[in-house]
Amino acid sequence: MVTPRLKLVPLDHETAQAIVDNDRTGRAWHEQFPREDDRDGVNGWLRQGDPVFGNFVIVEQASGQAVGTIGFFGPPDEAGTVMVGYGLVEPARGHGYATEALRSLVDYAARQPAARRVVADTEKDNLASQRVLDKAGFAKTHETDDACWYALAL
Repeated sequence: MVTPRLKLVPLDHETAQAIVDNDRTGRAWHEQFPREDDRDGVNGWLRQGDPVFGNFVIVEQASGQAVGTIGFFGPPDEAGTVMVGYGLVEPARGHGYATEALRSLVDYAARQPAARRVVADTEKDNLASQRVLDKAGFAKTHETDDACWYALAL
């Protein structure tokens, strides 16, 4: 997937393993990539990966560097709900990249017949991530002790 400033590159097993192993050899990755959250999310994908509802590396077109990951936590459930997550290296934050990537991922999900709703959660004190979800069209559905939950009907 290509957006005005980003490329969302589908993960393959070789790249996923390199992220989990933090093996930067020959890779155009930002010096802060992968983050621990990237490694955790990609490791989960390696264990239960779905080729349609997978993960993507976020590549900044201007630099050609990987600056984060975005993707699904697996295929939709019986109700058609799919959960998403995203993250960027610190220097890539605050430029609208997360919103741009999330909108593209939602558009992708909307083209998949099994998906009818996208959900995401974020920590209560992560106001930047809450703004990303708001800007991408999500609505807050509820809060728990430590998280805010959002949903978007497709």
